[in-house]
Amino acid sequence: MYTKLTHNICITIEPIFLDDQSLPFDNQFVWAYQVWIENQSSETVQLVSRTWRITDGNGVTSEVKGEGVVGEKPWITPGTTYHYTSGTPLSTPSGMMEGVYHMKTKSGKPIDVLIPAFSLDSPYEKAAFH
Repeated sequence: MYTKLTHNICITIEPIFLDDQSLPFDNQFVWAYQVWIENQSSETVQLVSRTWRITDGNGVTSEVKGEGVVGEKPWITPGTTYHYTSGTPLSTPSGMMEGVYHMKTKSGKPIDVLIPAFSLDSPYEKAAFH
């Protein structure tokens, strides 16, 4: 589990390698990741959009921007948690993700909430000895 607190919004991520959806011999590796967004602030916030930076095992980074998450732009009231599951494919057996949730308060003030960097690891990664 990976956790980060920004503006009293706590983001927790749990990545899960999906062996049954991956094809290692075709360089296709798939992960699900569960996200918990806990509003520890005193204001209601809405998740408007997100920006992800996904880096594969070769160090190649792609940026993915989009509206809301999983087709929703949830309002999250103080003391509540919003949970969703999504996924990402990579052409390498490991990588990492990080990003930003672009939110706004009920009064319209924009806030950026950091998503913690988290590792995408599969059992197909070759161990390196140093």
